[in-house]
Amino acid sequence: MQTILLWLFYLSSFYAFIPGILTRIFGFRVFRRGSGENEFALTFDDGPDPHYTPKLLDLLRRYDMKATFFVVGSHAEQHPEVVRRIHEEGHLIGIHNYVHKSNWLMRPVTVRRQVQRTDDIIFSITGERTTYYRPPWGIVNLFDFAKNTGCRIILWSSMFYDWRSKIGADRLTQRMLSKLRDGEVMLLHDCGTTMGANPDAPEQMLIALERVLKVAKEKGMRSIRIDRMLEKEGKAKAKKLSPAKRMLVSAWLLWEKAFHALFTLRTVTPSDPMLHFRVRPYRGQPVTLEDGSRIEKGDKIVELHFDNKKLFELGSRSRSEMQLAIQMIRAVQKDLPTLADMVLERPELQGSKGLYGVTMISRGPEQFGFQILDLPSGWFASSTRIYLKLLLSVIHPKGKSRLKDGTQAMEPKMLYMPVEVLIERYASKKRPSSAVAAIADEAHEHDEMSELTAIAGASSKGITAVPR
Repeated sequence: MQTILLWLFYLSSFYAFIPGILTRIFGFRVFRRGSGENEFALTFDDGPDPHYTPKLLDLLRRYDMKATFFVVGSHAEQHPEVVRRIHEEGHLIGIHNYVHKSNWLMRPVTVRRQVQRTDDIIFSITGERTTYYRPPWGIVNLFDFAKNTGCRIILWSSMFYDWRSKIGADRLTQRMLSKLRDGEVMLLHDCGTTMGANPDAPEQMLIALERVLKVAKEKGMRSIRIDRMLEKEGKAKAKKLSPAKRMLVSAWLLWEKAFHALFTLRTVTPSDPMLHFRVRPYRGQPVTLEDGSRIEKGDKIVELHFDNKKLFELGSRSRSEMQLAIQMIRAVQKDLPTLADMVLERPELQGSKGLYGVTMISRGPEQFGFQILDLPSGWFASSTRIYLKLLLSVIHPKGKSRLKDGTQAMEPKMLYMPVEVLIERYASKKRPSSAVAAIADEAHEHDEMSELTAIAGASSKGITAVPR
């Protein structure tokens, strides 16, 4: 019996206690604190609450502050209108499990299901998924560190025990003001129904928070979302690059500008450049799609390209290739409605057969209407594979080695979306079906850029995988 108890102690330490020490004391693979000037982050756990969360949103709007809400999935399911308002008012939504239960008390597969179920609920309400996760009580188990979760674990740098109403608004105000400093990640609670909390505790929190926000406003400080704080962290790390790496990145981005000018790439959203495109004839080998249709040489396509400067910024704050891919997919999703309207409205885009690119993202784009296909073997696939490795070594401050953690070897894939799917799913003013069909019928018309494409054939390979 003593041996069994000893083994249970060893296993529980390895599964739960040691990971807890690593995260709380050493910050291993978690984000706890930023470094922004005159900026801090308000984070709220356990909600949404139908009574207190709307009051909190009113308060944040009054002081023009943004926050991050780590929602319990079952609460979000019961109060979708509150979650929708959080999203519509510009705050970030993260995951706090489906039920407020410690990860120490659940198997790894159960934790993954809780996270996925909550993410599905958030997506069904807001139309956007999230990659930010805070486990209940900040307690992680060994498997929460796995790279394949695709989530960034967010903890905190200051906690005020605001779930206890006996602390009172005055003492809570003092505690919060003592931590009101640059880069602070504050943990608060907008719901008092979880185990160990007092139901009326959020009332005291709201009183104290208004006082703190008033002081913050007077000091010229503001609360920002966690993703914005992470983005600033990434830019700060990028500034710490070695001189050689800075020269390499600068040269790469200069080449990208020259490529855009030479081949007249256009930007989908100039105010937030992420996705660029050009119209050209398809020059690769014929490819059969899932529905049996084919992409033939000479078909008019809209070729997609990621903005490498934006990729560099995303790579700066990505811990793995998977997390980078998830952020890239989110960025594409935001640009697709604009691109769909452009295809309908701009004469030079009409008659295109579909969107085309070559990508290192092998999982995820399907849910947005893309098909992922193997590239025909040959020099094109081989050179693209080399290019992708080079691209990752450039866009990530620590090079490709950091992005290899726990990932499979990269293989270039063809990414394709028929224009009918683009318009049907994303256009704000959908054309009648006959008009959509007419666009597809024109797809084999001769394109004026064919001579230019012949020159560019050795240089361009589509979405991010463009050896340029």
